[in-house]
Amino acid sequence: MAHASAAWRRAPLAAKVPEVTFLFWVIKLLTTAGGEAVSDFLVPHGYLLTGVVEVAIFVVAVVLQLSTRRYVAAAYWFLALAIAIFGTGAADFMHLIIGIPYGGTSAFWAVVLALVFWLWYRSERTLSIHSIVTRRRELFYWAVVFATFALGTALGDFTARVLHLGYLGSVVLFAVVIMVPAVAWWQLKLNSVLCFWAAYVVTRPLGASFADYFGKPKVLSGLDYGEGPVSLVLLLSIVVLVGYTAVARYDIQRPELAAALPQGGRSAQGSQGRATRP
Repeated sequence: MAHASAAWRRAPLAAKVPEVTFLFWVIKLLTTAGGEAVSDFLVPHGYLLTGVVEVAIFVVAVVLQLSTRRYVAAAYWFLALAIAIFGTGAADFMHLIIGIPYGGTSAFWAVVLALVFWLWYRSERTLSIHSIVTRRRELFYWAVVFATFALGTALGDFTARVLHLGYLGSVVLFAVVIMVPAVAWWQLKLNSVLCFWAAYVVTRPLGASFADYFGKPKVLSGLDYGEGPVSLVLLLSIVVLVGYTAVARYDIQRPELAAALPQGGRSAQGSQGRATRP
């Protein structure tokens, strides 16, 4: 713990998030789905136990991630999964315990997300993931991630239950929506940072709806495979893919990407090269 505390106080030596690749999006979707399934699996065992377990997982993951000074695949994705679990629990707590409608929880977390984005940009003048080379930017980044996970949980339930799309209908809806920023960046050459975060936000309700479709009972428009089996399959898939990235190390950002950002924080502009990515 003393070593972890000392490492936390030291500034990162390199970017603390992975390069955006196709496999990044695959693992991201799996963690969103896995977090939803695991949290839903814990709920029947009692809200108190669920809260304690989710907070404990989250705290351990935060300590591991912040104790590193470079991007480490296992630490990064463990925290992403922990936030998916905890974010699901936070959104469900607001609806199931406090009694806030899904529309209200969706609006609340949308406002929180917008506020964090605004504070981050106001402070750093950039939202680029290639700029995550300071402790403050890393904390802003994970605050955004948490808000997107909580928002996605609420939004997925809102479309499935309030709008009566069902979980499969929600999967189709968000699969179409997530293609909008992808096409906008690929074909229309719109701002890469904006397109990245737009797609990133949508991965959460897409993954959550996917997990719910397979795990929820048929009376709730699911396939009724059960939260336990769905959680196990998703977690094993995450372990395999993260293990591969940890060995291959192809997703480590190149130092020149961060160096390409001017002192003011704005990402370098150019028609070619990876430095123009988010």
